[in-house]
Amino acid sequence: MPHAVHEAFETLFAREYPRAVAIAARITGDAAEAEDAAQEAFVQLARRGRFDDGAARWLHAACAHHALNAIRRRTRQSLRESRSFRLYLAAQNDAQEQADPQRIAVQQSDRAAVRAALLRLREADAALLALRYGGLTYQECADALGLAVNQIGTRLARAERALKKELS
Repeated sequence: MPHAVHEAFETLFAREYPRAVAIAARITGDAAEAEDAAQEAFVQLARRGRFDDGAARWLHAACAHHALNAIRRRTRQSLRESRSFRLYLAAQNDAQEQADPQRIAVQQSDRAAVRAALLRLREADAALLALRYGGLTYQECADALGLAVNQIGTRLARAERALKKELS
């Protein structure tokens, strides 16, 4: 940076830095983030290399922009941390529920009841339910059972009603 340009930058910095920090502080509400935003704006200004009469206006706008970006970063980080914490809590709860003997007993009882009800259904209905709830698509169920794919929805609804009737 030539000496005259360097002096112009230093003069502008000395005059406008407190104001730039104040602008950013009003936006961010955080002194450290405000100083970072002001510094980023001054770095941009130095790279730009123009320290004319409009430099202060440009600097103030750039400072506001950097402060808004700081808030956006903070918000995104907070959302990520919150999401991560919720996932952690859910995993903890799942682990506790999985280890809960009463819950395990209820699940085993429910599974046994469903298996017994499936055995009382027509074989074709039980097979369709097992295939569909085993993760197969309608097309895959149709292929496995030798049916047309357009029959699967109706047959599945009937099989589900029959299963519900058996379970109640």
